[in-house]
Amino acid sequence: MIAFRTDTFYGLGVDPFNSVAVARVRELKGREDKPILLLISDLDQVDRFIVERSQQFNRIAAKFWPGPLTIIGKAIEGLPQEITAGTGTVGVRLPNDEVVRKLVRECGGALTATSANPAGRSPARSAEDVRAYFPEGIDLIVDGGEVTVTEPSTVLEATTSPPRIVREGAIRASDIFTGVVS
Repeated sequence: MIAFRTDTFYGLGVDPFNSVAVARVRELKGREDKPILLLISDLDQVDRFIVERSQQFNRIAAKFWPGPLTIIGKAIEGLPQEITAGTGTVGVRLPNDEVVRKLVRECGGALTATSANPAGRSPARSAEDVRAYFPEGIDLIVDGGEVTVTEPSTVLEATTSPPRIVREGAIRASDIFTGVVS
């Protein structure tokens, strides 16, 4: 398990296909049974996790990726229950930071990226915050400096028509629904 600066806050990264590692993330965070989002290194990685991308999904991704938008789609079969939390869906994001994408690429093209904080606490903004939250349990903290963003990624459920905002963050709902979503 690594902690690393994403394009928003620091996240906890493990191989999303490793159920044992994903369970470690949940245990470390004290996380309830909620889905865990994934960062991908390149657009072609989406198909490893999402089944049947709709035209709407593709239009939204084309406009807002790379960027701070997590798009939820129907998960492929075989993705660990710990990632989907039994929802049958998975959230993926293509970060707008080449250094982050390179790290994710070097780790196999995808990493979990749940925020590096205990459940209910503020997201870690620096490697020091991560160390303070988790003095034990993380194998490596990649110090990417202090984050400068003030908002998390926006999370969009794209399996419904029309899609719905799960969490409004760095990208405003009005920007998504104006001219992209039909």
